[in-house]
Amino acid sequence: MTQTMRYIDYQQSSLNIKTQTLPTLSPQEVLVQVKAFGVNRADLLQKAGKYPPPADASPILGMEVSGEIIALGEKVSGWNLGDKVCAMIAGGGYATHVAIHAELLMPLPESMHFEQGAAFPEVFLTAFQVLDWIADLQPEQKVLIHAGASGVGLAAIQLAKQTGAQVAVTVSSEKKADKCRNLGADMTILYTQDDFYQTLKTKWHGVDVIMDMVAGEYTNKNLKLLNMDGKIIHLAMLGGRFVENFDNALLLGKRASVIGTTLRNRSHEYKARLVRHFTDKYLPLLAAGKLDTCIDTVFSVSDVAIAHERMANNDSCGKFVITW
Repeated sequence: MTQTMRYIDYQQSSLNIKTQTLPTLSPQEVLVQVKAFGVNRADLLQKAGKYPPPADASPILGMEVSGEIIALGEKVSGWNLGDKVCAMIAGGGYATHVAIHAELLMPLPESMHFEQGAAFPEVFLTAFQVLDWIADLQPEQKVLIHAGASGVGLAAIQLAKQTGAQVAVTVSSEKKADKCRNLGADMTILYTQDDFYQTLKTKWHGVDVIMDMVAGEYTNKNLKLLNMDGKIIHLAMLGGRFVENFDNALLLGKRASVIGTTLRNRSHEYKARLVRHFTDKYLPLLAAGKLDTCIDTVFSVSDVAIAHERMANNDSCGKFVITW
């Protein structure tokens, strides 16, 4: 087996393929030969110096991969050489090889190709964490998903519909609205044309759960929309980190919860439990084609900079995947 690997370096914000030695395996890790990896907005933030990886993670970009196991740590059980797998990781995905703790692996269903396997771990696990674990979304509840045509948004639409909830989304174009409707969204709001607060206040009178990656000026509108005991869950702050004139009286009066969450810096134990629960509940649906990985474009590794540019320009409707 070769002792070196290729990876994508991002010094000075440029992306260049370089070579380094293979990662050293701990007893609980496997070495995966990466066939494909997903692109996430967090990669762009890390490249810009705004989202450093956890201290114990690889500094290489990339948080979701698919590939084949080519080496096993001495304490790994339940996995074999040649197994096809996919995983959410804290870093290191933009490489031909990556070391992954065995408890974070998911088997790649036989019905799925490597590109699909690289498209769902990060976004579906994030959506699952938010809707199932944090929001405790229930049938017939109403959920609003901002950035509905993002990778996480499209995953969340599908998981919310599996729960039996009603789903509204905000999107920037009719093309993205069509994609969301095709996945089951009950209401699509073009924020470039309509005010989501006025639309939802008129048609639904309120919502129970809001999944928000925008924050900023959306926060007060979100709070006004909440039904009693509703929850706003912030995953990102694309609209800004500060909120002006936040109404604490409204927060108290509605017994509302405003919750911030990230997944990348969670403990290993938390992530391993999340992976187990998701694998049991939803991986069979992915394998059966009842959940869509929503790939927008598959790029060769030589075009990774194009993928980053398109994502920076919000020119995506679903997942970007890179293959070696």
